[in-house]
Amino acid sequence: MKIQQILDRQEIVHTDPEIMGGVPVFVGTRVPLQTFFDYLEGESGLAEFLEDFPHLKTPALQVLEAIAKSGDSA
Repeated sequence: MKIQQILDRQEIVHTDPEIMGGVPVFVGTRVPLQTFFDYLEGESGLAEFLEDFPHLKTPALQVLEAIAKSGDSA
């Protein structure tokens, strides 16, 4: 199962054409999932993401958990 499907099913990420043009975002926000991955690939990583978006700590960790369990990539 793809990461996106897991995240949708667990209601961590939501896709709606009316929100950010259908880009996958964290539920209840306009923060794109891609922003999370961009932070992870950057120099500061997860720590900076959590500093900039403290309200997304639990969903961010759930994303990492889903990735770890699936062995797949987004």
